[in-house]
Amino acid sequence: MKVVSVVGARPQFVKLAPIAEAFGQGPDEHVIVHTGQHYDARMSDVFFADLEIPAPDVHLGVGSGSHGRQTGSMLSAMDEVLEEHRPDWVLVYGDTNSTIAGALSAVKLHIPVAHLEAGLRSFNRAMPEEHNRVLTDHAADLLLAPTEVAMGHLRDEGLATRSVLVGDVMTDVCYRVRDAVKDQSPYLPDPLVPGEYVVATVHRAENTDDPARLAAIVEALAATASPVLLLAHPRLRARCQEYGIRVDGHPGLHVTQPLPYPEMVRAIIHSAGVVTDSGGLQKEAFLLGKPCTTLRTETEWVETLTNEWNVLLPGLDGLSKLADRPAPTSAQGAPYGKGEAAAAVLEALGANQS
Repeated sequence: MKVVSVVGARPQFVKLAPIAEAFGQGPDEHVIVHTGQHYDARMSDVFFADLEIPAPDVHLGVGSGSHGRQTGSMLSAMDEVLEEHRPDWVLVYGDTNSTIAGALSAVKLHIPVAHLEAGLRSFNRAMPEEHNRVLTDHAADLLLAPTEVAMGHLRDEGLATRSVLVGDVMTDVCYRVRDAVKDQSPYLPDPLVPGEYVVATVHRAENTDDPARLAAIVEALAATASPVLLLAHPRLRARCQEYGIRVDGHPGLHVTQPLPYPEMVRAIIHSAGVVTDSGGLQKEAFLLGKPCTTLRTETEWVETLTNEWNVLLPGLDGLSKLADRPAPTSAQGAPYGKGEAAAAVLEALGANQS
C-alpha cells in the first residue's frame, strides 16, 4: 500500500508524527508532501525535528497569500505530484487550505482520499476552516473520525457508510511527549514560576483581523491576575505591528516565539492553565489536565467542555477569573482514545483499500 500524506500547517505536523512512525514500522510506502502553508521555520521545520518526523519527500513551497491564491497554488502543484506517485490513498489532515487542496486534487485524478480528523464541526460558517472540513468530508472516500461526536455528525450528513472511528492521533503524540518531558522543568522567562503562570496563544482571524478586538484581547491578557506566557504566532505579531498595538512591555505579559512542540507540552504541564483560540491547544490542555479558556463562540472539541475543563469566552469579561480557576476535580474519561489512533488509521486504510 502506498499513501501520500498532505500537510502544511503546525497542527498537521503534530498529527503526522504518529502516522509517520506507524508507517515506519511496517512494509507500506509513505510519501510526505509539505505544501509550505506554514513556511516559518518555527512553525514548520522545528516540528519535523522535534517530533522525529522524516523529512518531506516533496516541498511545494507555496507560502502565504489569500485563501484563493494559496489554495490554487497548492492545487496546481499537487496534480504533478500525484500523477508521479499514483498512491493508493491520499491522506489529508484536519481543516486547512492544504487539506481541501489535497483532497480536490486527488478527487480530480480519481485517487481515493482519506480524511483524518473527519466529522468535526463548529457550525460556524464564517470560519474558513469549517468549509474546508465539510467539503473535504463530502469529497473523501474514507472518513477517519476521532470521536463518537464526530461519528454522529457524519451520520447526520449521510456519510456513515464511509466513516470509521479511529480515535485522535494528537492524543498519541501528546501522551508520548508528555511522558518524555513531564519530569523536566520548562524554560521560562523571568520572573515566571512553575505552577503560577498561564499559557496563551491567539491567532485566528476573528481575533486578530479586527484592531479593536485584538487590542482588547492583549489588554485583557495583560490584566490577568496570573502572569501570562504568550506564545506569539507570526500572525499575531504581524497584526499588532500593522495596527500599532503594543504587545511587548506589559508587566504581566511575557511574550515569546512559538515553542517547539515538546517545549510547549512542558510549558502546559507546569502551568496553571491555558487561554487560547486554537483548536489543538484546547484539546492538549484537556489531555494534560489543565483548565482552558477559549476565546471563541464555539469549539469543535465539545468533549473538553464537560465539567468546565474548557470554557468558551467569546467576550472578554471575566477573563482574569476564568484564567486563574483551578482544574476541575471530576474525572475526564477518555473521549479521544488512549493513544493508539495511528495504528487504527493504518488498519482502516488497509481494510478499505480498493
